[in-house]
Amino acid sequence: MKSFSIKQMMAATTIGITLTIFLLFICGCAGNSETQNKDFYTSGNREADQRADQRMAQAEQLQGEGGSAGDVAGQPDVKKSLYDRLGGQAGLQAISDDFVTRAMADPRVNWDRKGVIRGGLTIHHDESMEWQPTADDIKALKYHLAQFLALASGGPTVYEGKEMKSAHADLHITNDEFDAAVGDLKATLDKLQIANTEQKELLAIIETTRAEVVTEQ
Repeated sequence: MKSFSIKQMMAATTIGITLTIFLLFICGCAGNSETQNKDFYTSGNREADQRADQRMAQAEQLQGEGGSAGDVAGQPDVKKSLYDRLGGQAGLQAISDDFVTRAMADPRVNWDRKGVIRGGLTIHHDESMEWQPTADDIKALKYHLAQFLALASGGPTVYEGKEMKSAHADLHITNDEFDAAVGDLKATLDKLQIANTEQKELLAIIETTRAEVVTEQ
């Protein structure tokens, strides 16, 4: 079975690999209450925000209570960026470490793309897309995912991955697989006791990448 290089692995496996300049601008402004109005959306996308709201409402219903442990301290400081409210680079690395481990172990996500063939009309159409990572590959994946989350949440603008749509073009990722991965991210945020407000903002940002990641309806 063919193994990917670290760079290829990152391009093929990281959910939400890139952001547009517009999304970065929105994320940077998300914490400023003076800019918010009835037309403002946390992620810059109304549909993504609505899906995040639905996921949060479902989680609260299952918990049988109005919020998570992370909300006990009260309302977040809305003047801070989401990056800062998530704990900066250390907090995002903790999210990345737990999420990647969780999602890779989830058969619903099929992160290693077992049974997936490239397809198409090229000479490589029957090539397996299965990923067989080394420990260094996984370490690099977690590091670069934390970079992405930092960029997405208004932190340092450093990201070393590929353009998202082309990176996922041959992976045949389905909506169900994407949903499972988002569910795993939600479980990670719950475990780390991230407050509901910050959870919703981050989930909404990830949701905006769906159209670039999912190729199989």
